[in-house]
Amino acid sequence: MTDAASAPADARLRRGIHPGLRARIAISVALVTLLASVAVSITTLTVTRRTLIDQREESVSRRVLANARTVEGSVGRAPTQDVQSVLSSLPDAGKPSVILPGDGRTVVASLDTRFGVDSIPRALRDQVAAGDSGIMRVVVDGQPVVAIGVPLSQTGGSYFEVYRLDDIDAGLRTLGFTLVLSTALSTVAAGAIGYWASRYTLRPLTRIGEATEAVALGQLDTRLDYDEYVHDSDLAPLVTNFNSMVASLQERIDRDARFASDVSHELRSPLTTINAAIQVLSNNRDQMPERSQQALELLGKDMARFTQLVEDLLEISRFDAGAVRLELDGVAIVPWVRTTVSNLTDGTVEVSSDPRLDGLVLACDKRRVTRILANYLDNAEKYADGATGVFIDRHDPGPDEISEGVDPDELTVRIAVEDRGAGVPESERARIFDRFNRGDQGGSRGSALGVGLGLALVAEHARLQGGQVWVEDREDGGQGARFVVELPLLAVDEVEEDLSEATPEAAGALTLTGEHRAIGLGALPDDPPRVVS
Repeated sequence: MTDAASAPADARLRRGIHPGLRARIAISVALVTLLASVAVSITTLTVTRRTLIDQREESVSRRVLANARTVEGSVGRAPTQDVQSVLSSLPDAGKPSVILPGDGRTVVASLDTRFGVDSIPRALRDQVAAGDSGIMRVVVDGQPVVAIGVPLSQTGGSYFEVYRLDDIDAGLRTLGFTLVLSTALSTVAAGAIGYWASRYTLRPLTRIGEATEAVALGQLDTRLDYDEYVHDSDLAPLVTNFNSMVASLQERIDRDARFASDVSHELRSPLTTINAAIQVLSNNRDQMPERSQQALELLGKDMARFTQLVEDLLEISRFDAGAVRLELDGVAIVPWVRTTVSNLTDGTVEVSSDPRLDGLVLACDKRRVTRILANYLDNAEKYADGATGVFIDRHDPGPDEISEGVDPDELTVRIAVEDRGAGVPESERARIFDRFNRGDQGGSRGSALGVGLGLALVAEHARLQGGQVWVEDREDGGQGARFVVELPLLAVDEVEEDLSEATPEAAGALTLTGEHRAIGLGALPDDPPRVVS
């Protein structure tokens, strides 16, 4: 539709790239919880592993010492007894092995060849052979084990036992999986709790946002409830400054509106006198020299423009002061627009309409819609050598608009005025409805200066009826511009119901006339909130 129409999609894209404050709080809480959980899990796993292995080593060390004494007492210095049977008779032994020196030979015995003497690290065997007990953790056949060696002082031999630690490793793996799962769950839970808790934390910012939005919509009497934040040392100054800022802004706007209104009123009397004098001179124009006639013609045109500017300034000051009324009448929209355009252009501009609008009776403020059409047509006449067509269409929300939150039942009427002028550059389209706007190429669309209040009044008339305005390229892609006003369709019954429930101030801003019971074109002005809390 327009640059403004793509703004919501761009905003959603930016929100996707840069998450909102609530999302950032939730992510921060989740990350802190994740880091803390990982640290606790690593610490728990490390301490548990060390504790279990230390306990296992301590218990098996005592057992190995007892078994070593049993072996040494059974075999004596002359190992004639069957060492294998001695090892088999040991109670609660791990994987025992023994090295015994003999007469010209060394006896090596093991119950399990996989964990025999050859599986004992050389360093541990040398340490035990030197007369010192020792313990080492190694991996044998892919299995973690602890090997313990004890010297047999009476026989000069060495006794070893190997204990498997795979049961501890299995327990640690189970514990690790449990810790990983609990870390993931706690992170998700913390993020959800953080997101939920941020609703309360950010509630003041939400209310400030609502208040600023109300101010941006022109509700300058909006204030934040100071009593609610008086005990909050962080928010109380913010609330005070916000209320003071809005009060100052309201006072300044009211002062400017009064000034513009007063100046306009003061100018009307001398303008009336000057215009009367110009009219008298025009009646005697034939008696003037040619140069005087030309000067009189220029003076008349400029005075007409100046008079219109003063009238526009008076009207827009009434918008600023909130002293405007919306008067609704039943209108058969298509024939009424055709008649209005014909009267404004002497029938030189063709009007095309959507067949779905034929016979449709609407409720609209005819005077304000007429002003919108008159300003659009006058703008085309001044800057583009006249309008080439007027188009009336019914607009149904598309998939993109519905995805942006637009009610699929929210129908609108669009009235567009096209011309074949130089067009409006993209950079100027957002500003062209500003007051006294002069584009980068002021006056390039015609011989006039390109400044004034006409299009600004168009925007105000549309806004009062719940609509919007914009400028875009022609639909046929040709040279020129297309000025559009879009107004919502509301049932007259809805308008009357809202009017009956409205405050006296809001009800006084709207008058419903006529006997038509059809679709309404317009919106009841909302009663602005006094305090956001």
